[in-house]
Amino acid sequence: EFSVYAAASIIELLKRQRDAVGISLFTEQLDLQTQAKSSVSHHRYLYSELEKHLRMYNEAERKSTNSIQAIHDIAELCHKRSMVVIFTDLMDDPAKESAFFLVLQHLKHNKHEVLVFHVVDKKTEIDFELENRPYTLVDMETGERIKLQPAAIKEKYTESIQAYFEQLKLKCANYKIDFMPADIDAGYHDVLLNYLLK
Repeated sequence: EFSVYAAASIIELLKRQRDAVGISLFTEQLDLQTQAKSSVSHHRYLYSELEKHLRMYNEAERKSTNSIQAIHDIAELCHKRSMVVIFTDLMDDPAKESAFFLVLQHLKHNKHEVLVFHVVDKKTEIDFELENRPYTLVDMETGERIKLQPAAIKEKYTESIQAYFEQLKLKCANYKIDFMPADIDAGYHDVLLNYLLK
């Protein structure tokens, strides 16, 4: 939900600058790939597609994503040199990390500029600030459930997750890919500010 609103905010910014913009939406496959245009009717179409995606997401059963194949498809379908902005929680299987960076290299090889917004709920997903009581956590994509007591794993979890995201950030820097945190608690202001600074 945060990613959809953040993307809509950037679209609005681009509209005001009269820049061409398109969107790509994907789950297990590339569900939508639009051309980059700057017309008013095209912007309305983009907003309606984002709204439709948001409504589907809120009403339907969650789907897993295959970001690697979808981004490969996007790299091939974007023929003009573009700035590609990716919103991701980077919570894919860590075993697929090298494949994820290969696909980002594919975008770079095709002369696209790449910005990765790391969408995260910092308070819970990184700092693990949960009440000390039993929880059942549910994976939003697979539905997998795990029962745990936060205090029992907090220290190890926070160390591991911070090290993992730091490693991804450094790899992005090595590949000359802009990596920007997007904490949902901070709102869209930081996303727009980071985008404008870029």
